[in-house]
Amino acid sequence: MTATTEHDIKVLNNLIETTIDSAEGYGEAAKDAHNTRYAAAFQLRAAERRQVAQRLQQQVRSLGGNPEDDGTVLAKAHRMFVELRAKIGSKDDVAIVDEVERGEDHIKAKYEDAMKDSDVTAGTRSLINESYVSVKTGHDQMRDLKHSLHGSH
Repeated sequence: MTATTEHDIKVLNNLIETTIDSAEGYGEAAKDAHNTRYAAAFQLRAAERRQVAQRLQQQVRSLGGNPEDDGTVLAKAHRMFVELRAKIGSKDDVAIVDEVERGEDHIKAKYEDAMKDSDVTAGTRSLINESYVSVKTGHDQMRDLKHSLHGSH
């Protein structure tokens, strides 16, 4: 395996971890949301994030690496979910949306960092850019939802 391939795998696994984490966060938010419309939106985002993670995992495999998966990620991410759940607890949907939106800022920044990485190969860069479209859409949707709930523009 070349250094370039190893670098691609490392960058991709980092994104896979963040993306699975995000999918799980949406899953938790869907369980806690009182408004069924929000719950449905969160479930859709969770499913979409899983698809993004699967595409990234396929790329890692095609590069000859071992992709991060739910098992490894959830062991690490579990603490965050416990914290997220404690923060949300029996809070209202506004608080849940605020937490989700904070998570969206995090995943968007991770993808933007990866897109700026000049050491990844063209194929990996292309996949990261494609995945970012989905991430950015999710981020913007949650940002807009947050603003509508807070009544600010």
